[in-house]
Amino acid sequence: MPLQAKKLKPQKLASVQVLEVPLSTFTVMQWHDGELKQTQDCLAEETPVALIYNGVSHAVMLATAQDLEDFALGFSLSEGIVQNINELYGIEVQVQSNGVELHCDIASERFAQLKQRRRTLAGKTGCGLCGAENLAQAMRYPEPLPMQDRFEVNSIIQGLQAIQSWQTLQQKTGATHASAYVLADGTVSLVREDVGRHNALDKLVGALAKIKQREAGFIITTSRASFEMVQKTASAGVGLLVAVSAPTGLAVRVAEQCGLTLVGFARGDRYVVYSHSERILYQ
Repeated sequence: MPLQAKKLKPQKLASVQVLEVPLSTFTVMQWHDGELKQTQDCLAEETPVALIYNGVSHAVMLATAQDLEDFALGFSLSEGIVQNINELYGIEVQVQSNGVELHCDIASERFAQLKQRRRTLAGKTGCGLCGAENLAQAMRYPEPLPMQDRFEVNSIIQGLQAIQSWQTLQQKTGATHASAYVLADGTVSLVREDVGRHNALDKLVGALAKIKQREAGFIITTSRASFEMVQKTASAGVGLLVAVSAPTGLAVRVAEQCGLTLVGFARGDRYVVYSHSERILYQ
């Protein structure tokens, strides 16, 4: 006897509440040490954010609604939509009923390339990763990095200790990632937070692109180090990426190939160097 499909009752989907704030407070019931009590809890917000180039929607990301102009610039650079900051003429943030739109005005040559990418995507089967129409587009390997800047071993440890006090959203919600730019002496220069690790790094890349004369430094991410994290770091011209969690095998191979020093499991005064250890000075 064939199985009959079970008829399911339609479920009401939770509506998206568009907030221009990174966190919200909820009344919750907390069970602790055998006691149930009512208390207040801060939660990180995530909002649909659409990246629109010259009027054409390209991607929608779930992100934290802060530093959105940095996010648009960093995403555009790290995804190869523009080659430099001068090709992004303007960013307009528009709050809609169902999300936030980032309207980016880019150079006509870059927009033509973006439209060509979208046309190929519409006519062929592809991976669909950030508008890529095939694996070659999706796996954009970074250009080789010069071995110029070198960093003392203690600067990594100091940066790891200092970044914690900068993570205001993480302290309140426990739900966000951070990417930080740390100077050669271990001083934290910039921090960007987001519910998504890629988004936090894109925001940092965008903020760094605005600095005309940038001091030598490296990036710390409070996440694992995947291929995309290596690719985005290298595209920003930064030669050292420090991750508090593990790297992937592909991330290590790409870092070795492009000349990026990749550090993983960076916690307290310990870390593991997976590629180009010559960039770190131990004496």
